[in-house]
Amino acid sequence: MKRDSGQQQLAGHAVRELALRFRSTCDDDEAQARLAGILSLPEVPGPRGVLIVTGGPQYRIGSHRQFVLQARALAAQGWPVLRFDLRGMGDSEGSARDYRAAGPDIAGALAQLFDAVPSLREVALWGLCDGATAAACHAPRDARVTALILLNPWVRSSAGLARATLRHYYLPRLLQGGFWRKLASGGLQLGASLASLRQVAAATQAPTTQADDAPAPALLRALTQFQGKVLLILSGDDLGAREWQALLDGDAAWRGVAARAQWTQAQIDGANHTFASAAWRGEVEQRCARWLRSW
Repeated sequence: MKRDSGQQQLAGHAVRELALRFRSTCDDDEAQARLAGILSLPEVPGPRGVLIVTGGPQYRIGSHRQFVLQARALAAQGWPVLRFDLRGMGDSEGSARDYRAAGPDIAGALAQLFDAVPSLREVALWGLCDGATAAACHAPRDARVTALILLNPWVRSSAGLARATLRHYYLPRLLQGGFWRKLASGGLQLGASLASLRQVAAATQAPTTQADDAPAPALLRALTQFQGKVLLILSGDDLGAREWQALLDGDAAWRGVAARAQWTQAQIDGANHTFASAAWRGEVEQRCARWLRSW
Protein backbone atom coordinates (compact mmCIF):
# COMPACT_ATOMS: atom_id res chain seq x y z
CA MET A 1 0.00 0.00 0.00
CA LYS A 2 1.35 3.40 -1.00
CA ARG A 3 0.46 6.62 0.80
CA ASP A 4 1.19 10.23 -0.16
CA SER A 5 -0.09 13.00 2.09
CA GLY A 6 -1.15 16.62 1.79
CA GLN A 7 -2.89 19.04 4.13
CA GLN A 8 -5.23 22.01 3.78
CA GLN A 9 -7.48 24.22 5.91
CA LEU A 10 -11.24 23.90 5.42
CA ALA A 11 -13.63 26.04 7.46
CA GLY A 12 -10.96 26.44 10.11
CA HIS A 13 -10.30 22.71 10.44
CA ALA A 14 -7.23 20.97 9.08
CA VAL A 15 -7.94 18.15 6.64
CA ARG A 16 -5.13 15.84 5.69
CA GLU A 17 -5.37 13.87 2.46
CA LEU A 18 -3.60 10.59 1.69
CA ALA A 19 -3.26 9.02 -1.74
CA LEU A 20 -3.75 5.26 -1.32
CA ARG A 21 -3.21 2.14 -3.41
CA PHE A 22 -5.00 -1.06 -2.46
CA ARG A 23 -6.50 -4.19 -3.98
CA SER A 24 -10.02 -5.32 -4.71
CA THR A 25 -11.23 -8.52 -3.03
CA CYS A 26 -12.05 -10.08 -6.41
CA ASP A 27 -10.94 -13.66 -7.06
CA ASP A 28 -10.78 -13.48 -10.85
CA ASP A 29 -7.80 -12.94 -13.15
CA GLU A 30 -7.60 -9.27 -12.03
CA ALA A 31 -7.05 -10.12 -8.37
CA GLN A 32 -3.74 -8.26 -8.42
CA ALA A 33 -5.19 -5.09 -9.92
CA ARG A 34 -4.54 -2.08 -7.68
CA LEU A 35 -7.17 0.56 -6.99
CA ALA A 36 -6.49 4.26 -6.40
CA GLY A 37 -8.16 6.26 -3.66
CA ILE A 38 -7.94 9.51 -1.72
CA LEU A 39 -8.54 9.49 2.04
CA SER A 40 -9.62 12.81 3.58
CA LEU A 41 -8.75 12.79 7.28
CA PRO A 42 -9.90 15.20 10.00
CA GLU A 43 -7.55 16.30 12.77
CA VAL A 44 -9.12 13.77 15.15
CA PRO A 45 -10.97 10.99 13.28
CA GLY A 46 -13.98 9.61 15.08
CA PRO A 47 -15.51 6.12 15.04
CA ARG A 48 -17.72 6.75 12.00
CA GLY A 49 -16.47 7.17 8.44
CA VAL A 50 -17.86 7.58 4.92
CA LEU A 51 -16.98 5.66 1.76
CA ILE A 52 -17.93 7.39 -1.49
CA VAL A 53 -18.84 4.86 -4.19
CA THR A 54 -18.51 6.19 -7.73
CA GLY A 55 -20.77 5.08 -10.56
CA GLY A 56 -21.07 5.24 -14.32
CA PRO A 57 -18.17 6.58 -16.39
CA GLN A 58 -16.79 8.58 -13.46
CA TYR A 59 -13.75 8.55 -11.24
CA ARG A 60 -13.05 9.75 -7.72
CA ILE A 61 -13.28 13.49 -8.54
CA GLY A 62 -16.99 13.33 -9.47
CA SER A 63 -19.00 15.56 -11.77
CA HIS A 64 -18.25 19.23 -11.06
CA ARG A 65 -15.75 18.01 -8.39
CA GLN A 66 -18.66 16.96 -6.20
CA PHE A 67 -16.93 13.95 -4.62
CA VAL A 68 -13.83 15.98 -3.77
CA LEU A 69 -15.83 18.78 -2.19
CA GLN A 70 -18.16 16.40 -0.36
CA ALA A 71 -15.25 14.41 1.10
CA ARG A 72 -13.39 17.50 2.28
CA ALA A 73 -16.51 19.12 3.74
CA LEU A 74 -17.35 16.03 5.80
CA ALA A 75 -13.74 15.50 6.87
CA ALA A 76 -13.58 19.10 8.09
CA GLN A 77 -16.44 18.22 10.45
CA GLY A 78 -14.81 15.10 11.84
CA TRP A 79 -15.65 12.18 9.55
CA PRO A 80 -12.86 10.40 7.61
CA VAL A 81 -13.91 9.94 3.98
CA LEU A 82 -12.45 7.67 1.30
CA ARG A 83 -13.26 8.16 -2.38
CA PHE A 84 -11.77 5.79 -4.91
CA ASP A 85 -11.73 4.61 -8.52
CA LEU A 86 -13.41 1.34 -9.38
CA ARG A 87 -11.38 -1.10 -11.46
CA GLY A 88 -10.86 0.16 -14.99
CA MET A 89 -11.69 3.77 -14.11
CA GLY A 90 -9.44 6.76 -13.40
CA ASP A 91 -6.11 5.64 -11.97
CA SER A 92 -7.22 2.14 -10.96
CA GLU A 93 -5.95 -0.89 -12.82
CA GLY A 94 -8.03 -3.59 -14.48
CA SER A 95 -10.90 -3.54 -16.95
CA ALA A 96 -14.03 -1.43 -16.62
CA ARG A 97 -17.19 -2.95 -15.18
CA ASP A 98 -20.67 -1.72 -14.24
CA TYR A 99 -22.34 -1.30 -10.86
CA ARG A 100 -23.37 -4.97 -10.69
CA ALA A 101 -19.73 -6.03 -10.37
CA ALA A 102 -18.62 -3.29 -7.97
CA GLY A 103 -18.96 -5.38 -4.78
CA PRO A 104 -15.37 -6.68 -4.57
CA ASP A 105 -13.99 -3.19 -5.17
CA ILE A 106 -16.22 -1.72 -2.44
CA ALA A 107 -15.08 -4.49 -0.08
CA GLY A 108 -11.44 -3.73 -0.86
CA ALA A 109 -12.00 -0.02 -0.24
CA LEU A 110 -13.71 -0.76 3.09
CA ALA A 111 -10.78 -2.94 4.18
CA GLN A 112 -8.38 -0.12 3.28
CA LEU A 113 -10.47 2.49 5.11
CA PHE A 114 -10.58 0.49 8.34
CA ASP A 115 -6.86 -0.28 8.05
CA ALA A 116 -5.96 3.39 7.55
CA VAL A 117 -8.22 4.74 10.32
CA PRO A 118 -7.77 2.62 13.52
CA SER A 119 -10.49 4.56 15.38
CA LEU A 120 -13.14 3.52 12.84
CA ARG A 121 -16.03 1.33 14.00
CA GLU A 122 -18.72 1.90 11.37
CA VAL A 123 -19.16 3.33 7.88
CA ALA A 124 -21.85 5.03 5.83
CA LEU A 125 -21.73 4.27 2.11
CA TRP A 126 -22.41 7.35 -0.06
CA GLY A 127 -23.36 6.99 -3.72
CA LEU A 128 -24.88 8.85 -6.66
CA CYS A 129 -26.93 7.18 -9.42
CA ASP A 130 -25.65 3.65 -10.07
CA GLY A 131 -23.00 4.27 -7.43
CA ALA A 132 -25.90 4.54 -4.97
CA THR A 133 -27.38 1.30 -6.28
CA ALA A 134 -24.02 -0.46 -6.03
CA ALA A 135 -23.55 0.81 -2.47
CA ALA A 136 -27.02 -0.33 -1.40
CA CYS A 137 -26.59 -3.77 -2.96
CA HIS A 138 -23.33 -4.24 -1.05
CA ALA A 139 -24.50 -2.89 2.32
CA PRO A 140 -26.29 -6.00 3.67
CA ARG A 141 -23.10 -8.06 3.23
CA ASP A 142 -20.97 -6.11 5.72
CA ALA A 143 -22.02 -5.48 9.33
CA ARG A 144 -19.64 -2.50 9.51
CA VAL A 145 -21.88 -0.65 7.05
CA THR A 146 -24.51 0.88 9.30
CA ALA A 147 -25.88 3.60 7.02
CA LEU A 148 -26.47 4.56 3.39
CA ILE A 149 -26.58 7.98 1.74
CA LEU A 150 -28.26 7.50 -1.65
CA LEU A 151 -28.53 10.27 -4.25
CA ASN A 152 -30.88 9.61 -7.20
CA PRO A 153 -30.48 5.80 -7.10
CA TRP A 154 -30.36 4.05 -10.47
CA VAL A 155 -33.62 2.12 -11.05
CA ARG A 156 -33.82 2.45 -14.84
CA SER A 157 -36.05 0.20 -16.94
CA SER A 158 -37.60 0.83 -20.34
CA ALA A 159 -41.13 0.89 -18.94
CA GLY A 160 -40.12 3.00 -15.95
CA LEU A 161 -38.35 5.55 -18.13
CA ALA A 162 -41.36 5.72 -20.44
CA ARG A 163 -43.78 6.29 -17.55
CA ALA A 164 -41.60 9.02 -16.06
CA THR A 165 -41.17 10.71 -19.46
CA LEU A 166 -44.91 10.62 -20.12
CA ARG A 167 -45.80 12.02 -16.71
CA HIS A 168 -43.05 14.58 -16.24
CA TYR A 169 -42.39 15.72 -19.81
CA TYR A 170 -45.31 15.17 -22.16
CA LEU A 171 -48.19 15.92 -19.78
CA PRO A 172 -46.66 19.16 -18.40
CA ARG A 173 -46.00 20.27 -21.99
CA LEU A 174 -49.75 20.24 -22.67
CA LEU A 175 -50.20 22.85 -19.93
CA GLN A 176 -47.60 25.25 -21.33
CA GLY A 177 -48.78 28.21 -23.35
CA GLY A 178 -45.63 28.12 -25.44
CA PHE A 179 -46.51 24.64 -26.66
CA TRP A 180 -49.91 25.73 -28.00
CA ARG A 181 -48.51 28.91 -29.54
CA LYS A 182 -45.86 26.86 -31.32
CA LEU A 183 -48.53 24.43 -32.51
CA ALA A 184 -50.77 27.24 -33.80
CA SER A 185 -47.90 28.92 -35.66
CA GLY A 186 -46.89 25.72 -37.42
CA GLY A 187 -43.57 25.57 -35.62
CA LEU A 188 -44.28 22.11 -34.29
CA GLN A 189 -44.00 18.94 -36.37
CA LEU A 190 -47.27 17.49 -35.14
CA GLY A 191 -46.95 14.14 -36.91
CA ALA A 192 -43.51 13.43 -35.49
CA SER A 193 -44.54 14.60 -32.03
CA LEU A 194 -47.61 12.35 -31.99
CA ALA A 195 -45.55 9.41 -33.20
CA SER A 196 -43.07 9.97 -30.40
CA LEU A 197 -45.89 10.24 -27.84
CA ARG A 198 -47.46 7.00 -29.08
CA GLN A 199 -44.11 5.23 -28.84
CA VAL A 200 -43.56 6.38 -25.26
CA ALA A 201 -47.13 5.47 -24.25
CA ALA A 202 -46.74 1.99 -25.74
CA ALA A 203 -43.45 1.49 -23.87
CA THR A 204 -45.20 2.06 -20.54
CA GLN A 205 -47.26 -1.07 -21.17
CA ALA A 206 -44.52 -3.25 -22.64
CA PRO A 207 -43.43 -6.28 -20.57
CA THR A 208 -39.89 -5.99 -19.24
CA THR A 209 -37.34 -8.74 -19.00
CA GLN A 210 -35.43 -9.50 -15.81
CA ALA A 211 -32.22 -8.21 -17.37
CA ASP A 212 -33.91 -4.98 -18.47
CA ASP A 213 -35.38 -4.36 -15.03
CA ALA A 214 -32.33 -5.60 -13.12
CA PRO A 215 -31.54 -2.46 -11.08
CA ALA A 216 -34.92 -2.16 -9.36
CA PRO A 217 -35.43 -5.77 -8.17
CA ALA A 218 -31.83 -6.10 -6.98
CA LEU A 219 -32.03 -2.78 -5.18
CA LEU A 220 -35.35 -3.66 -3.53
CA ARG A 221 -33.96 -6.96 -2.24
CA ALA A 222 -30.90 -5.23 -0.79
CA LEU A 223 -32.84 -2.41 0.85
CA THR A 224 -35.30 -4.89 2.33
CA GLN A 225 -32.39 -6.81 3.88
CA PHE A 226 -30.51 -3.74 5.08
CA GLN A 227 -31.57 -2.71 8.57
CA GLY A 228 -29.36 0.36 8.96
CA LYS A 229 -30.18 4.03 8.53
CA VAL A 230 -30.81 5.50 5.08
CA LEU A 231 -30.68 9.09 3.84
CA LEU A 232 -32.27 9.40 0.39
CA ILE A 233 -31.62 12.65 -1.50
CA LEU A 234 -33.51 13.28 -4.73
CA SER A 235 -33.03 16.04 -7.28
CA GLY A 236 -36.05 18.22 -8.01
CA ASP A 237 -35.38 18.29 -11.75
CA ASP A 238 -34.12 14.82 -12.66
CA LEU A 239 -35.82 12.06 -14.63
CA GLY A 240 -34.02 9.39 -12.60
CA ALA A 241 -35.49 10.79 -9.38
CA ARG A 242 -38.93 10.72 -10.99
CA GLU A 243 -38.40 7.06 -11.89
CA TRP A 244 -37.69 6.34 -8.22
CA GLN A 245 -40.89 8.11 -7.21
CA ALA A 246 -42.83 6.14 -9.82
CA LEU A 247 -41.66 2.92 -8.18
CA LEU A 248 -43.04 4.10 -4.84
CA ASP A 249 -46.30 5.22 -6.41
CA GLY A 250 -46.86 1.88 -8.13
CA ASP A 251 -45.54 -0.76 -5.72
CA ALA A 252 -46.49 -1.39 -2.09
CA ALA A 253 -43.22 -3.23 -1.42
CA TRP A 254 -41.20 -0.15 -2.33
CA ARG A 255 -43.45 2.09 -0.24
CA GLY A 256 -43.03 -0.25 2.72
CA VAL A 257 -39.25 -0.10 2.58
CA ALA A 258 -39.11 3.68 2.17
CA ALA A 259 -41.60 4.21 5.01
CA ARG A 260 -39.43 2.55 7.64
CA ALA A 261 -38.50 4.63 10.68
CA GLN A 262 -34.78 4.58 9.90
CA TRP A 263 -35.34 6.24 6.51
CA THR A 264 -34.99 9.98 5.88
CA GLN A 265 -35.86 11.51 2.51
CA ALA A 266 -34.97 14.96 1.20
CA GLN A 267 -35.32 16.79 -2.10
CA ILE A 268 -33.07 19.50 -3.51
CA ASP A 269 -35.52 21.72 -5.38
CA GLY A 270 -34.49 22.55 -8.93
CA ALA A 271 -31.34 20.42 -8.81
CA ASN A 272 -30.29 18.36 -11.81
CA HIS A 273 -29.00 14.79 -11.68
CA THR A 274 -25.43 15.63 -10.62
CA PHE A 275 -26.22 18.67 -8.43
CA ALA A 276 -24.18 20.83 -10.79
CA SER A 277 -24.39 24.22 -9.06
CA ALA A 278 -22.44 25.30 -5.99
CA ALA A 279 -25.72 25.96 -4.18
CA TRP A 280 -27.07 22.46 -4.87
CA ARG A 281 -23.79 20.78 -3.92
CA GLY A 282 -23.62 22.87 -0.77
CA GLU A 283 -27.14 21.84 0.23
CA VAL A 284 -26.25 18.17 -0.26
CA GLU A 285 -23.15 18.63 1.93
CA GLN A 286 -25.18 20.33 4.67
CA ARG A 287 -27.93 17.71 4.64
CA CYS A 288 -25.40 14.88 4.81
CA ALA A 289 -23.54 16.49 7.70
CA ARG A 290 -26.71 17.24 9.69
CA TRP A 291 -27.94 13.69 9.19
CA LEU A 292 -24.62 12.13 10.22
CA ARG A 293 -24.64 14.25 13.39
CA SER A 294 -28.22 13.26 14.22
CA TRP A 295 -27.46 9.70 15.34
